[in-house]
Amino acid sequence: MESIDLGAFSVSLAVADLEASRRFYEQLGFAAFAGDAAQGWLIMRQREHVIGLF
Repeated sequence: MESIDLGAFSVSLAVADLEASRRFYEQLGFAAFAGDAAQGWLIMRQREHVIGLF
């Protein structure tokens, strides 16, 4: 079977506490690279893995 390149995947998560979630994912090696915490959202990346916190 031939493999298919599906491109980049990201996961969006609804979180109760954005700051606590940011700290948690930073401990796992993620870093915020987009978004606005004051508006209630951040996009974080660890190499090719991307998560959105909302």
